[in-house]
Amino acid sequence: MQLLAEAEVGGLSMAEVAEAAGVGVGTVYRRFGDRAGLLLAVMNHREAELQSAIRVGEPPLGPGAPPADRAVAFLHAYADILEDFGEVMAAAEAKMSGPRRFRTGPYLAHWTHLRDLAQAADHGLDADYLADTLLAPLAAAIFVQQRRADGYDLDRIKAGLRTLAIRLLG
Repeated sequence: MQLLAEAEVGGLSMAEVAEAAGVGVGTVYRRFGDRAGLLLAVMNHREAELQSAIRVGEPPLGPGAPPADRAVAFLHAYADILEDFGEVMAAAEAKMSGPRRFRTGPYLAHWTHLRDLAQAADHGLDADYLADTLLAPLAAAIFVQQRRADGYDLDRIKAGLRTLAIRLLG
């Protein structure tokens, strides 16, 4: 995992992964198929950790904090995942279209979490719409554009996400 976090998505070889894991390269290929399979496995692991932290983790990401604080913690945690895997996620998002992308898998879990937080904030807001609104800045293609092409640093993006969540839910 550390090797993937430190490497650029396009520059990591299966041989490097095998060496870091102390196994033969054939073992890595049998387990993951190719580099895309390896990255998918790591991303799935990170997503599972995020969802577990939302359900049973410590506040503010986990239960027990005010809705706005939980939303900020979630948005920041997701930005950290995009920092590591934004390019891969942008490519995956580009291949998905229509309702399948937005109402299945991780997006649905994220949307449901933010909708529930918006409902708990109880400001008479349209919680369904608000959940999509809070997730929109975290579309991988937008994140990659801001980080790589526009030169926004991660702190700037997180500050914007915090402002958005606090103003809507705080």
